[in-house]
Amino acid sequence: MTPLRQEMIRQLELKRLSPNTHDAYLRAVEGLAKYYSRSPEKITNREIQDYLHYLQVNRQLAWSSCNVAACGLMFLYSWVLRRESLRVDLPPRIRPKSLPEVLSQEEVRRLFDAVSNPKHRALLMTTYSAGLRVSEVVNLKKTDIDSDRMTIRVTQGKGKKDRLTILSKLLLHELRAYWRIVRPPEWLFPGSDTNKAMVRGSAQKIYYTAKKAAGIRRSGGIHTLRHSFATHMLEDGVDSSLIQVMMGHSYIGTTAKYLHVSQRHMKNVKSPLDTLLADQTDS
Repeated sequence: MTPLRQEMIRQLELKRLSPNTHDAYLRAVEGLAKYYSRSPEKITNREIQDYLHYLQVNRQLAWSSCNVAACGLMFLYSWVLRRESLRVDLPPRIRPKSLPEVLSQEEVRRLFDAVSNPKHRALLMTTYSAGLRVSEVVNLKKTDIDSDRMTIRVTQGKGKKDRLTILSKLLLHELRAYWRIVRPPEWLFPGSDTNKAMVRGSAQKIYYTAKKAAGIRRSGGIHTLRHSFATHMLEDGVDSSLIQVMMGHSYIGTTAKYLHVSQRHMKNVKSPLDTLLADQTDS
């Protein structure tokens, strides 16, 4: 490990940035160094801006990916190399207003039925039944499952907030069956090294494999299960403010977007045309 990388890791730790941010910023610096085949210390400000232009125009990366790269490089040059003259410019972000992808309840059943591995099945069921982010489900520990209160504790979720969400009776049965077979030492879903948590990429692969086996053609990764949880809860009549708490949303508006994809709510709404021409439709 180079002294520059060591110092960057030290500064990331001093700023108490999340492990995910650590990885993203280090990858950004690695990408820049590889592109120019030399140390970041010897790369000029103009070359840094040219590299970001390359990411946007030539590689056509998403705005969010370019922004992460820019933030990672700014961190290196501002806090590690102390290059105060650096300035990076990105075009303003245009946020597409797309609806979240959601599985039907029948598709969720097919997804679970397509998985025979107890660990993989338990992981997917936990993600869906508790509305968890992939980073949250892979970082669950055995002690986070409270069968007395029927809750799951999410430690340091998004925004570094702890919260409680529901523990399904069926999931508890599934987790106990899984535990009798695997008996994970600490992490509920350990990786290949049983002393470490599963990485998020592995959880994504588990979902994609199950989705393919179930013949589900909808787009989206494992986060689709979290979207499906919220939508199905709304369709079952659960109050949106309670769903907001369970999902860890800071704003109720974030939760309310699932009303737009709730089929059951749409089916219960009458078009004004049906009311206007009620006599004709009855005849």
